[in-house]
Amino acid sequence: MGYWKSKVLPAINKVFKKDPAKKTAAAEACKSFDESKEEINKEFEEKKGELEPKVVEIYEASSTEIKALVKDPKDSGLKKHSTLVQKFLEELVKIEFPGSKAVAEASSKFGANYVSGPVVFIFEKVSSFIVVPVVEKEAAVEEGDKKQPEPEAETAQVLEEEPPAKVEEAAQPSKA
Repeated sequence: MGYWKSKVLPAINKVFKKDPAKKTAAAEACKSFDESKEEINKEFEEKKGELEPKVVEIYEASSTEIKALVKDPKDSGLKKHSTLVQKFLEELVKIEFPGSKAVAEASSKFGANYVSGPVVFIFEKVSSFIVVPVVEKEAAVEEGDKKQPEPEAETAQVLEEEPPAKVEEAAQPSKA
């Protein structure tokens, strides 16, 4: 029993239990980042013109996993692809993307899943430069049209199926 408590149990706890100090430090990093969001937004708006071609180039050179995370960031994806997220953030630091340096440092220290709020914020800013091709938009609109029948047509079908007497009864309020 002594070997179990001294060797095996600590190893299992190390794997399965989260480090509370790491979690607290990551929360502090997120809090300080949240306080500087206004400054980041101002700097982002000022540099928007010069950043766009650089960001698009980095995005196009990225893997499909990163492209999917930039379009739709999810915590599970950040955890699963943390090394790719870290590389992407480092590329953003190289072009001096506003806020990316602090997020990259926090992500490398604590992991992308612990600082998901700031990472998602940066990804949202990056996604503002990404243009969805018109062909994809049209296909999405056409799919949406196919999936949802028009309400007028649906009402007409219901009226045609029910006898006129039942329609009149349904239109009158019940006295119950």
